Amino acid sequence: MSEDDARASSRPSAGDDWSARLHTLWRAAAQIQDVTALADGVYTALLAHPDVLASVGSRWDARDVQYVRYSSDVTGPTVTLSRAELAARDEHVCRADRADAVPHSPKILRHVPLSADPAARGPESRLLASAGAVHALECVIPFGGSDWASLWVGLASPPAEDCVLEERLLQIADVLIASNKRIVEYRIHDRLQVEDAFLAEASLQMDASLDVEETLRRVARLAVPAVAEGCVVHLFSPGDELNPVASAHVAASAQDWLAEVSRADSWLAKVLRAGAEGSTSEVLRGTDLLGGPFGTDAVAEGAPVRALSVSPLRARGRSLGTLTFLYHRDDAEIGSPRLLDDLAGRAALAIDTSMLYEQRRRHVQVLQRHLLPRALPDVDGVELSAAYAVADSSLDVGGDFYDAVVAGDQLALLIGDVCGRGAEAAALTGLARHTLRTLLEDRTPPAQALARLNRALLTEQTTRFVTAVVAVLSPAPGGWSAEVASAGHPRPLVRGADGRVREVECSGVFLGVLEDADYQPTHLHLAEGEALVMFTDGLTEAKGADDSYFEDHLADALRESGAATDPAGRLVAMSADFRRHGDDDTAVLVARLKGRA
Repeated sequence: MSEDDARASSRPSAGDDWSARLHTLWRAAAQIQDVTALADGVYTALLAHPDVLASVGSRWDARDVQYVRYSSDVTGPTVTLSRAELAARDEHVCRADRADAVPHSPKILRHVPLSADPAARGPESRLLASAGAVHALECVIPFGGSDWASLWVGLASPPAEDCVLEERLLQIADVLIASNKRIVEYRIHDRLQVEDAFLAEASLQMDASLDVEETLRRVARLAVPAVAEGCVVHLFSPGDELNPVASAHVAASAQDWLAEVSRADSWLAKVLRAGAEGSTSEVLRGTDLLGGPFGTDAVAEGAPVRALSVSPLRARGRSLGTLTFLYHRDDAEIGSPRLLDDLAGRAALAIDTSMLYEQRRRHVQVLQRHLLPRALPDVDGVELSAAYAVADSSLDVGGDFYDAVVAGDQLALLIGDVCGRGAEAAALTGLARHTLRTLLEDRTPPAQALARLNRALLTEQTTRFVTAVVAVLSPAPGGWSAEVASAGHPRPLVRGADGRVREVECSGVFLGVLEDADYQPTHLHLAEGEALVMFTDGLTEAKGADDSYFEDHLADALRESGAATDPAGRLVAMSADFRRHGDDDTAVLVARLKGRA
C-alpha cells in the first residue's frame, strides 16, 4: 500500500460522525459520578475508526496499576481485569518509567510497533496484538496527583504522519480530564459539607455539658465510629504528664485493651508528647507504626490498626493534651487534616471551657462557704437543719444567707437575701450576716437588730437592698416563745405536729432603703413537735413545667419533709426537682422543736 493510500485509510470515512460521538461523550461526562462510566462510550467511539481494531485503557496510582480495560470487535463487550486478576495471570504491569514521565497535560507518548515481541511490552501490547493489531498509539492522561490513566489504540497498519487518531485521543483525554475534575470537585464539596455538618453536631454535643468528665466522654464517643474506630483523650496533669482521661472503641471488647495501651505503652507516650508539641494533626501509617502497639501486625480484636492520628489540644493559648484516633479502615477513609485539626480545636475549647467552669464553681463554693456558718449549734430541745442550693448557671456568688446564734438560753435564727449576685452582693452578704450575728449574740431584740443593720447599709451607700427575717426563741412552758421581725422577707411558716401549716404574721420594709424604717416584732408560741421553717424566695419562686410555682405546693412539701432526717435538705431537693424555670439561689433553715432534757 502506498503512502497516499495509508494516509487516506487513516482519515475518517464519510459515515464516521466523530463530532456527534464526541458530543455524546461530553453530555455523558456531565452526568456521571465516576469517570470509568465513560469507558464503553470511549471504546465505541474509537472502534468506529476504520483502522482501529482494539482499544485498551489502564488506570494507575503512581506506579501501581488499578485495572486494565479492553475492548475490540473480536471480544465484543468490554473486559476489565483487576489488579488481582492481572497478578494471577502473571502480568507484569509495573510502570516505573511511565509514572515518572506522566506529563501535566494529555500527551501522545509513543508509537509502538507490535510486531517486535509484544510479550515484552506488558498486557496492553499483548491484548492489542491478540486482536491482530500491528501498531499502537498510547495517550497518557494525567488526572492530578498520583492518579493517571493510559489509553491505547491498536491499528491494522502504521499510521500516517497526519493521523487524526492522535487528535481524537487527545480530545477524549480532554473529556475524561474535565469529567474527572468535576467529579473530584463535587466529591470534595460533598465531603466538606459532610465534615461541616459533623463538626457542627460535634460542637453542639460537646458544648451541651459543662461537667468536665461528661465533656471528655462526649469528645471520645462522638467520633467513634464517625471519624475512626478508636479514640483516646490525654490531658496534661499538674506534673506535666499526659494521662488518658477518656477512651472509646467501636468494639466493646477492645475497650480495656485500648485503655491499657493508652495508659502504659512507652512508644505511644513518646508519640503523644511529640504530637502535643506540634501545631497540626499528624497521621502515622505503615512503617511509622513500627515499634509500637499498632500496625498491620498488631491486632485489636481481630482488626489491624492501619493508621493512627494525633492532634494537639490547644485552647486560649495553652496546651491541654492530645486527641488520638485509631483507624482500622482503608487509608482513603481517614479524615482530612482539616477535619482532624478543626475537631481537635473544638474539642479543646469545649474541654477548656468545662475545666474553667469547674474551677470557677469550686472557687464560688469556697467563697459561698465563708459566707455561711460552718456548722449549726447544738441546742437542747431544738433540732436544726439548713440547706443551700445554687441555681444560677453563671456561677456568680449569690446573696442568700442564714445563721443560728446561741446567746444564753436563747436561740436566734436569721435568714436573708441580698439583691443580685456577684462581688458586691457577696460583700453585703458578709456585712449583713455578721452584723446581725454580732447584735444577736449581745441579745439585741430582732426588730432593733434589723434597724441597726438598716443604718449600717445606708452608711455603706449601697445601691442594693437586703431582705431578712430574725426569730429569737426563748424557753417557755410547753415549748418556746418566739419573737420574730421581718424586713421585706418571705414570711416564715410553722408546721404543726398534726401536719397543719400556718404563716407567721410579720412584715417590714427592705433594709438599706429608708432611713426611718420601723420594724415591729411579732410574738408567738411554738409547742413541742412544731417546726419553724424559714426560707428565701428561691424556694417559693421555683417555676414548674405547668407554670405553677413551688409556693402553691409548699404546704404539702412541708408535711412530706416533716419526718425527714434533714428536712431543710429535703425541701431544697423537692424544689430543685420541681423547677423548670428560674435561676435564684435557695436557702432554708428549719428549727424542729423537741422536748428539752
